[in-house]
Amino acid sequence: MITARTAPAPAPSALPRRPLRVAILGATGAVGQELLQLLDERRFPVAELRPLASARSAGHSLRWQDRDLTIAEVSAEAFEGVDLVLASAGGAASRQWAPVAVVAGAVVIDNSSAFRMDPAVPLVVPEVNPQAAFGHRGIIANPNCTTILLTLALAPLHHRRPIRRVVVSTYQSASGAGARAMEELRQLSRTVLDGGEARSAVLPHSLAFNLFLHNSPLQPNGYCEEELKMLNETRKIMDAPDLRLTATCVRVPVLRAHSEAVNIEFHEPFPLDEARELLGQAPGLELLENFEDNRFPMPTDVTGRDPVAVGRIRQDLSDPNALELWLCGDQIRKGAALNAVQIAELLQRGDGAGGGDG
Repeated sequence: MITARTAPAPAPSALPRRPLRVAILGATGAVGQELLQLLDERRFPVAELRPLASARSAGHSLRWQDRDLTIAEVSAEAFEGVDLVLASAGGAASRQWAPVAVVAGAVVIDNSSAFRMDPAVPLVVPEVNPQAAFGHRGIIANPNCTTILLTLALAPLHHRRPIRRVVVSTYQSASGAGARAMEELRQLSRTVLDGGEARSAVLPHSLAFNLFLHNSPLQPNGYCEEELKMLNETRKIMDAPDLRLTATCVRVPVLRAHSEAVNIEFHEPFPLDEARELLGQAPGLELLENFEDNRFPMPTDVTGRDPVAVGRIRQDLSDPNALELWLCGDQIRKGAALNAVQIAELLQRGDGAGGGDG
């Protein structure tokens, strides 16, 4: 919870409509690097960019917009004069530094799980619940990657006909565990192809030509932490506390795009043509399906791209009130960095109108 001591006064809900002083906390990580790229690609109005990281990376330089920036060690002083902090350095760092940045006058968009379920902190997917962003008191939480992808597909359907139950299975890429996990997948795949034994040092098991149930901590109820994130965050984002949802999360040998198989039960039948039209027009989604050629979304379709691809929308043969669909989205991009930048764009526009073209 954010206490009165750490956040003594609500911050302005919108960001100033001028070039901003922006700090990236965790600038050297996979998501931090994507944030840098997106700020440039989307021409986000940056007056000054401050890359922040741990003492280990401090003093090194990184390239941004044809100039070299020196990485500074995160400290209270590093947030002085900053308007916006994009944080992607893990929960412990966010819990320590996000309230400090708020006291310094910044708005923090945090990519960790530290504040997601705090009732005082908005949890935002701009295409789904943009208005929630303006209720912040200095910190806005970026949802879990699988949750972002899922809610993009659920929300337009739920708004037309309320959802009764969701069953989702995820196929999650190495990028969800960070840049080191991605590099390990590359290296161990070469090892296996060369006839060697794949021994993982980053993940608990090798992902090379393998898959395993998600490695987040198991809870007493038998679900892992990742699965419970999907349940709780989806309910909060969609303002549907009674939504019945269950998930099974699997780590697969894909570099940076997640996939999800989703079964959606409604209270009444949902015509296929109507569902397909809604999903094809929904912001943040693209419809990709060709039943004649058995061609549907794949991780390679979305890697490095903004939209989440959805397809193979079909009637559940076991339940007349249920539909099935498949989706793929870039975990680093829309599942993390892009969503954070879209929140910042939303705050600067100040209109609560949604997530733009992402």
